[in-house]
Amino acid sequence: MYVSHLQLADFRSYTSALVEMGPGVSVFVGANGQGKTNLVEAVGYVAALSSHRVSSDTPLVRQGAPRAIIRAKVVRDERSMVVDLELNPGRANRARLNQSPVGRPREVLGVLRTVLFAPEDLALVKGDPGERRRFLDDLLVARAPRMAGVRSDYDRVLKQRNALLKSASAQFFRRGGREPDLSTLEVWDDHLAQTGAELLAARLDLVAALRPLVAQAYAGLTDSGGPAVPTYRSSAVEEGTELPADRPQLVDTLRAAMAGARERELQRGVSLVGPHRDELLLSLGDLPAKGYASQGESWSYALSLKLAAFELLRADGDDPVLILDDVFAELDSERRRRLAERVRDAEQVLVTAAVADDIPQELDGARFGVREGSVESE
Repeated sequence: MYVSHLQLADFRSYTSALVEMGPGVSVFVGANGQGKTNLVEAVGYVAALSSHRVSSDTPLVRQGAPRAIIRAKVVRDERSMVVDLELNPGRANRARLNQSPVGRPREVLGVLRTVLFAPEDLALVKGDPGERRRFLDDLLVARAPRMAGVRSDYDRVLKQRNALLKSASAQFFRRGGREPDLSTLEVWDDHLAQTGAELLAARLDLVAALRPLVAQAYAGLTDSGGPAVPTYRSSAVEEGTELPADRPQLVDTLRAAMAGARERELQRGVSLVGPHRDELLLSLGDLPAKGYASQGESWSYALSLKLAAFELLRADGDDPVLILDDVFAELDSERRRRLAERVRDAEQVLVTAAVADDIPQELDGARFGVREGSVESE
């Protein structure tokens, strides 16, 4: 799988741009602020329908423009598909596949798969649990696009349940600690348990598949620390308690946990149990990586998570596009070399760098100069 053409209109700093690429390595070199990251951000957006840099689409539209357009031609097994995305801040986005409109943009998920590593990904190790939950869920969607619907359903149910808890919490305090009528809330308990169990089961399977790949990738990148072991911590059970293996039992476990947390939830007016409160724990040896890993070890761990994701997607059928956005400037020469050796056989690797000399010679390939919103082959 690779992107052969990327066309932009009013996306970020680009009034217009057309980049033709091929399999192998493509390196985009330019000073900071010239637009090289914007290019790979657009590729990543086609794959995930979201940006790795911002949480909303508004910053993606060039200032003063009403909308932004991303068009990508994706070649897979010698067949090509064209994805067109129209980003409309404040209104619904629109998408087309091979010139035909689709009902919802998420119907194009799966046409392109990417694994992107950027400086922001250091938050996978050093940031809050939400960063790691997002990593898992984005990977779930990349492997099985239908999981986008599961995520959406869970978020919708959670929002409704939190609204009811907030209302019930106000009644709880007005009545001096006596429980209000919770019949409606119990209906949403069941909805949350059902959708939450599906998401939880998928995450558990994913972490089990990632664990040996993360350990292998970390060992290949550095000789310090380790082993690197990711484990899943559920808010539905006590620490050290094993979760049941099948989905019906997970539903029952979530229901029981919500019942046990009822008084605390009423006091706080928020849902305290479910996948939205879970954590992906990252350890190095016997210690948690967060707070104990050095800067170099943290970079290696974050890279290992992304390399493991790449290997998992590759095992599903074909190589995802691997994007390394301004990564090599953050690594020492040995880690640069080891990373380059691990990724150079990917079908397509897109690399950005401010300084050409930061790119290891193992990643020699097509070169593009990026300057003031202009992209030229060198």
